[in-house]
Amino acid sequence: MMENNRNSFTGSIGFILAAAGSAVGLGNIWRFPYLAARDGGGLFLFVYLILAVTFGFTLLTTEIAIGRKTKQSPLTAYGYLKKEWKCVGVISCLVPMMILPYYCVIGGWVIKYFIVFLTGSGIQSTSEGYFSSFITGESDPFIMMILFLLITVMIVVLGVKNGIEKFSELIMPLLVVLIMIISVYSLTLSYKDENGVLRTGLQGLKVLCVPDFSNITFSVLAKTVMDAMGQLFYSLSIAMGIMITYGSYMKDTTALEKSVTKIEIFDTAIAFLAGVMIIPSVYVFMGYEGMEASGPELMFVSLPMVFKQMGRWGGLVGGLFFAMVLFAAVTSSVSILEAIVSSLMDRYGMSRNKAAIVEGAMALIIGTVVCLGYNRLYFEFELPNGASGQILDIMDYISNNILMPIGSMCTCILAGWVLKPGMFVDEITKNGEVFKRKNLYIVMLKFIAPIMLMIIFIKAVGIIR
Repeated sequence: MMENNRNSFTGSIGFILAAAGSAVGLGNIWRFPYLAARDGGGLFLFVYLILAVTFGFTLLTTEIAIGRKTKQSPLTAYGYLKKEWKCVGVISCLVPMMILPYYCVIGGWVIKYFIVFLTGSGIQSTSEGYFSSFITGESDPFIMMILFLLITVMIVVLGVKNGIEKFSELIMPLLVVLIMIISVYSLTLSYKDENGVLRTGLQGLKVLCVPDFSNITFSVLAKTVMDAMGQLFYSLSIAMGIMITYGSYMKDTTALEKSVTKIEIFDTAIAFLAGVMIIPSVYVFMGYEGMEASGPELMFVSLPMVFKQMGRWGGLVGGLFFAMVLFAAVTSSVSILEAIVSSLMDRYGMSRNKAAIVEGAMALIIGTVVCLGYNRLYFEFELPNGASGQILDIMDYISNNILMPIGSMCTCILAGWVLKPGMFVDEITKNGEVFKRKNLYIVMLKFIAPIMLMIIFIKAVGIIR
């Protein structure tokens, strides 16, 4: 039935680049460097790497295996495996539907800064209050959001082979080249502050890579582990329905474990390079205080100020940086939209064009509300985890801190206890491959991952701080 007519990637390279493109998004660029700097540099990297090859590997492998086995989208895949569990598919589809609108709003911010630096007027983006005046405007953020959404919809409408795969094969190498150029340049920087203290890029690299054990305690280590686990959701596109979708497009002859390993390596390398690109440059010009910024504040306030202090090269470096960020944002938004479009096609029999237009219209309406959340609909709300925010922050909190952990916990229970790990091991080894991490996978799936996910959830809802 569906399997015979379903789109698929032409080979393992297309799948790996598309999956890696989904994984390499804004979370890697504006969240990973901040967490690494805050949580002891090399200590965070060490913990993150261990979790990536255990916790992250288990969830990523399971989702891709679900997709390839069922040849279904996230909305229908769980019900295909076990009818009583189709509600998990609803959660997996709700997550990207909530994320896409506000992701397009942030993508619009990236387009704005890319245009500003491209036209040679990047210096104005460093003026005090520029970012605030931009996002509180009533036309610019809306226009940029529409432009980003249109780019995303157009790529998805072209399909898996002609849209997602070709775009990934073109953009991902460019993204890697850009991030490597900026990373190398970042290490060459030096600056003497008003007190005559010289700070260099290599010193900033030390902040990122060398573990800081001076204040290490059990609570500090526990916090680092929790931050690293949370980052893995952003970094590997776990619990968003994306990897189930891409897994459903994966050919049966593709070696699943090898593909997952390559995605892990690619994503971790990009996350590390994002740290090399950002932390040394921020440290050189702003010191330790500058590295306290994260999220939009880091990307749209702190970094433009850094580019300004680079002198004549600042405009060029800023332009390259926001080009790279735009590439990363689009590859991620395309995968988010594809998870929804695939679900609408499988569940309601829609054509690709109709599904993309329907979801695009929904994202436009909700994205408009998100934009208005910074002006006419502005309010502040205290979230259960103690943070405060408005519409975008509430949507981000619900999707990332509640729905994603719940969805992943249910996936582990279904795969580990209801259907049993053997079903997924058989899918992973269906071509006669040796499953090198089989024992690790089974233990993580049945015992460790569900417990870790439960801890993430109860921390997110404020039961523990």
